[in-house]
Amino acid sequence: MKYLLLLVEFFKTGLFSVGGGLATLPFLYEMSSKHPDWFTTADIADMIAISESTPGAIGINMSTYAGYKVAGIPGGILASLALALPSVIIILIIARFLARFRQSKLVEGAFYGLRPASIAMISAAGLNVAKIALVNLDALTSGAGLGGFFIWKALILAVLIFIGLRKLKWSPILFIAISAVVGIVFKF
Repeated sequence: MKYLLLLVEFFKTGLFSVGGGLATLPFLYEMSSKHPDWFTTADIADMIAISESTPGAIGINMSTYAGYKVAGIPGGILASLALALPSVIIILIIARFLARFRQSKLVEGAFYGLRPASIAMISAAGLNVAKIALVNLDALTSGAGLGGFFIWKALILAVLIFIGLRKLKWSPILFIAISAVVGIVFKF
């Protein structure tokens, strides 16, 4: 039953996560709330970190990690295949018919509408990750004030990496390595 549920959840995610790997995040958060024994929202932050740090597509990496967490190696393989399967099916169908409908206003309109939907899904996922990694929501209810609200080391590191990515044009691999070293040194 667990394998069938994994197949359905990740097939659905692969079918509707338009916009790339980060667009899978809203679906992972939904899975986390529907199946709390699978993984937590904190686990999703780990999935993102590992998926960003390893070769390959982020969505596939995250599905492999999530599937492995739920059902070991078979779960990782099943979740990865289930996530990729809708794309393979859709690409085969589109490749067959796209030449015929290439100039269609309907097709053009659909792609026009999908772009902002992709941006919205990725932005929402980014905000959820920022909420987990950069702020301590419990500080608001405990009366710790604004100083305790931010996870200052993580926020400063995120800002420095953002500036570095924009200004220095170094390889993202270097920033990942620097972040790992800083995390170890400062024990985030």
